[in-house]
Amino acid sequence: MTYAVIALISVLVAACAQMLLKRSARYQHTRWWRQYVNGWVITGYAVMFMTMVVNIWCLHNGLQLKELSVIESLSYLFVPFLSWYIFDEPVSRRKALAIGVIIVGVIVFFL
Repeated sequence: MTYAVIALISVLVAACAQMLLKRSARYQHTRWWRQYVNGWVITGYAVMFMTMVVNIWCLHNGLQLKELSVIESLSYLFVPFLSWYIFDEPVSRRKALAIGVIIVGVIVFFL
C-alpha cells in the first residue's frame, strides 16, 4: 500500500510537470527552437523523467502493473483540476462526469 501512495504522489507531480509544459506553451518565443528548449520545458520533462523512475521503482518493489495503471488514470483528474486552478480553463459538465466515472472506477478497483 505504501508504494501505491508513492505512485499516487508521483502521478500528482507528473500532472504538475504538465502544467510547466503548458506554461511554456503560453509564451511567445522569439525563435522557433526556444519553444522546445527553455527552462519550463526542460524542467517539465526532467520532472516527468523523475516520476517515471519513481514508478519503475514502485513496480520493482511490489506494486503490480495493473495497480499502477489504475493509479495513473488519476492523472485525468489531476490535470483538469490543475488546469482549472492555475490557468482558469473551464471544465465542462461532460468532462466532470467523465472524471467522476474514473474516480468510481478507481475506488471499485481497490475495494
